[in-house]
Amino acid sequence: MSFASGSALPPPDFEVASVFPEAAWLRQAAAARDWASIRQYVDGLPREVSRSFAVGVLDAVPGIEGWMREILAATPDDVLALTVLGAREVVIGWEIRTSASAKDVSREQFAGLHAHLRQAEQRLIRATALDPSSDAAWAERLTTAKGLELGQNEARRRYDRLAAHHPHHFNGQGRLLQQLCPKWGGSWEAAHGFARECLLNSPEGAVNGAMVAEVHMEHRLALRGQERDAYLRQAHVHAELAEAAERSVLHPHFRRDYGWVIAQSAFAAMFSLVGDLARAAACFRALGPFASKYPWSYLGDPAAAFVKHRDAALAKG
Repeated sequence: MSFASGSALPPPDFEVASVFPEAAWLRQAAAARDWASIRQYVDGLPREVSRSFAVGVLDAVPGIEGWMREILAATPDDVLALTVLGAREVVIGWEIRTSASAKDVSREQFAGLHAHLRQAEQRLIRATALDPSSDAAWAERLTTAKGLELGQNEARRRYDRLAAHHPHHFNGQGRLLQQLCPKWGGSWEAAHGFARECLLNSPEGAVNGAMVAEVHMEHRLALRGQERDAYLRQAHVHAELAEAAERSVLHPHFRRDYGWVIAQSAFAAMFSLVGDLARAAACFRALGPFASKYPWSYLGDPAAAFVKHRDAALAKG
């Protein structure tokens, strides 16, 4: 399929429910306070399906924390309610902190973040004690470990507990990858090494290879000016991206599991930046109108960045 430059294509659709309609149902059930139906749905998911998706939809519902406290007052051992409340506390804490660089975050903002993360930790520790296989609770504990600055060893311990039950947990891998980057006390050697582990240890056609694209995006972002361009011109960067994409998002057996839009977006962005417009175009075609704000938010306004790079790739690739 070929596209003319400047052809009228739809704007990116960032709505997760457009890709996974169950997100809309979960929101409706939360609005109706239908906990029984939510529990039945989540408990009925196959073991290999990430519960982090459902928790991520629910923890974005404003005010759900009050309802979860009511449920836990009646049933203190409800692992899902503990996890949703813990995740919601994480969301509230990070909203207080904002996504600004640490130097631009006030002491009061950090205090607010840490207060909510400590509340989250209490809930999530109980959740993982009651159910050590709870993928969503362990994934959230990776974020609390990062925000509370518990260190690399503790973060890796938590990831290992998650991976013991869910070895290819895309959401959890993305959270540990952040921790392994220098901005959170890690190193590029550790971050790139982990991304490669995720690629090689996962089945071909799985989303996990996108960790390679994500770590290169993070590495580029940490550089400035001409250093960014020089980084992207390195032959090994292109080679690693191509290898990872061919094993994951461009593989004939690529599966549209939770996270597939982020995976395709990460590769579309990186191939665009390194000038491999043929592979970028393949990723954009697979995406169609769908997009995730990450990683496009790293390149400016997410919608504008998506359209700019999509149009360039499809015109030439």
